[in-house]
Amino acid sequence: MTADFPAGPSEKRRDDPGASAIADWWRSSITDIAPNQIRVRGYPIQDLIGTITFPAMVWLMTRGELPSPQQARLLETVLVAGVDHGPLAPSLSIARMAATCGVGLNNAMASGVNVLGDVHGGAGEQCMELLGGIVRDPAFAGDPAQVARAHVEAFQAANGRYLPGFGHRYHKIDPRSVRISALLEEAVSQRIVEGGALEAARKVEAVLATNGRVVPINIDGITAVVLLELGFPAALGRGLFILSRSVGICAHAWEQMQEGGRIKGPVPKEFTYSYQGPALRSVPQGWTARTRRLTAGESNGADQLPDQN
Repeated sequence: MTADFPAGPSEKRRDDPGASAIADWWRSSITDIAPNQIRVRGYPIQDLIGTITFPAMVWLMTRGELPSPQQARLLETVLVAGVDHGPLAPSLSIARMAATCGVGLNNAMASGVNVLGDVHGGAGEQCMELLGGIVRDPAFAGDPAQVARAHVEAFQAANGRYLPGFGHRYHKIDPRSVRISALLEEAVSQRIVEGGALEAARKVEAVLATNGRVVPINIDGITAVVLLELGFPAALGRGLFILSRSVGICAHAWEQMQEGGRIKGPVPKEFTYSYQGPALRSVPQGWTARTRRLTAGESNGADQLPDQN
């Protein structure tokens, strides 16, 4: 006997006139599935397994083509660097708190991932947009320093002093950025990438330094540089950061589950919060009279809400 497999995308039933319309409801150029067959962007999955790295698979899935081993290595640097920044990061602390509420690991992870937005987790995408705009500026090749200054001033005029991808509340020099910068400069020298985004980032650092502050590039900024150099769009950059940080979220949620505990709050239980509402006050007379009537068993219309006019 042979197993009765449903027809896959490559085996549409020709005797069913509506089959094509149904199959085209979910159109995809990523994965081709048929009985005993899985192809990713045209490559048989068994040929990819044990042959390419996970970063190369991420590239293939999102870009449609395989990267060179050198490009995959550069992508790997930012995926490794972004996995974690300790349990005080909101995405990680939220995942840990969720893990003590009786939910599964996937729920705890989703809780952490769901708070990665424009403020927490979005700086890389914003920095890609900023640096990408600098590199694409027609005047960049002629006067990169002036172009960088103009874009920085325009961004800060619209958004305040904050500049995504530069500076860190904990690190005067981000050790992750130092290492990735060295690898990126090596890649530029080997002509694996062109170096335009890296030059733009250096010019932005110089602009900030002339304003009286030493504000070096941070992990979000150097990640933005790498992804721009590799040709990724800014919106996809956030997804790649979340992919990386999900590893840390998973690890922290799992660690918390192993530690046990129930309903872990944001601070130890011996600490409380600052109440800033009204002081002790009495319930209005109309409500207390109603309570006395209800207690006495009087319900023939007397338990209606008091007139508040």
